[in-house]
Amino acid sequence: MLSWQYALVIAGCLLVVTVVSRIRRVAATWAGWGLWGGVALESALLFGLYGLWQFAGSFTVMSPAGALPRARWLWHAERLLYLPSETSVQRLFLPHPLVIQAFNLYYDVLHFPILGACLIWLYARHRDRYPSIRTTVALFTGVSLLIQFIPVAPPRMLPGTGLVDTAVKYGQSVYSWHGGFDPDELSAMPSVHVGWALIVAFAVITVSRSRWRWLAAGYPLLTLLVVVVTANHFWLDGIAAAVLVVAVLTVQRLVYRIHSGNSSESSQVTPVRGELSVRS
Repeated sequence: MLSWQYALVIAGCLLVVTVVSRIRRVAATWAGWGLWGGVALESALLFGLYGLWQFAGSFTVMSPAGALPRARWLWHAERLLYLPSETSVQRLFLPHPLVIQAFNLYYDVLHFPILGACLIWLYARHRDRYPSIRTTVALFTGVSLLIQFIPVAPPRMLPGTGLVDTAVKYGQSVYSWHGGFDPDELSAMPSVHVGWALIVAFAVITVSRSRWRWLAAGYPLLTLLVVVVTANHFWLDGIAAAVLVVAVLTVQRLVYRIHSGNSSESSQVTPVRGELSVRS
């Protein structure tokens, strides 16, 4: 797990590369400075966003004492909504240690590299679609951080559910790492893992023209299963992330339509003096 300090250092170094690449004398020495300077800038934004996510997890605007009652409320709300019990789902996988350990590793390391790879692919192959997806990631992550200032405990910390903390059981817990600020254990709502997976799937399905692109829809479903089986998130954490992603995409589309409408109206306006002079 990359600490927020290292993430911000990397972001700072990449910003230096970006600035250097835009110096005229430097840019004139190599044609590739323009491309790699742009890559460095976008990578700096990504690492900076990741560092902010890690750092902000250390703060709450409410007392942590309410985290368990809120988690208990989510647990009871799921039963009222007839969602399957996280405990019953987890018990299907507990007899298979290798699967559980793979799920723990999946939760720990895959979400950020896959998101980064997706953004690199968009930037390199579909530059026209990159800005909108990048903005979706930034908006979703930013709003999620604001919501996570209200502490909510993950299901593995909720007593009386029968859930097992699988990462602790196999010595794979990311919260026992001491390289800096750890991701906040009380920032379960919404699930950023699920939200990022949904954005990756959306990007691949809407941008790619391959007949295999629909397989990307399995990525957020697998991520939701992993975060539930490892007892890091409730079903509702993932559902909330999905609602938030849809809301962000909807707002982006509305803003684009308004902007496009204003642009088209301004392009259709003709000078009044010109019309009068032609008629005369």
